[in-house]
Amino acid sequence: MTPRQKRFSFVLVGLAALGIATYLIFSALGDATAYFRSPTDIAQGKVPQGSKFRLGGLVEADSVQRQSDDLTVHFVVTDLANRVTVSYTGILPDLFTEGQGVVTEGKMAADGIFMAEMVLAKHDETYMPPEVAEALEKGGKMGEQHPGSTPPGDI
Repeated sequence: MTPRQKRFSFVLVGLAALGIATYLIFSALGDATAYFRSPTDIAQGKVPQGSKFRLGGLVEADSVQRQSDDLTVHFVVTDLANRVTVSYTGILPDLFTEGQGVVTEGKMAADGIFMAEMVLAKHDETYMPPEVAEALEKGGKMGEQHPGSTPPGDI
């Protein structure tokens, strides 16, 4: 083998190793990625069945229902245009309340109920997750139900 062929084979092996490493990184990240969706996205059928994603919006007033086991909770998340029923089993964050912003992560069940694996609540009286504020703003109803929320550009 000539020195030129040795260099070429070395570069070729290096590129193959780099390609394999890149593939492994992106396949690992792909499993952990959860895209944000609003109730309107779900109503319009923009969410593939069985895919994991984040659902955000406001917890609808008078929608929280606790089951007898005290760990299962059903509530409605709305973007003021559409609503999605959420089921969550676990301990809710202390700041979880009706009428406030929330982001949940999970999957849609066949019966149309969002099965949440994680619930994230706001951290003070003026903060709303940027994705939730943007979804509400798209509906043209920002501030109607939650006047103290911070617009997405002000965070």
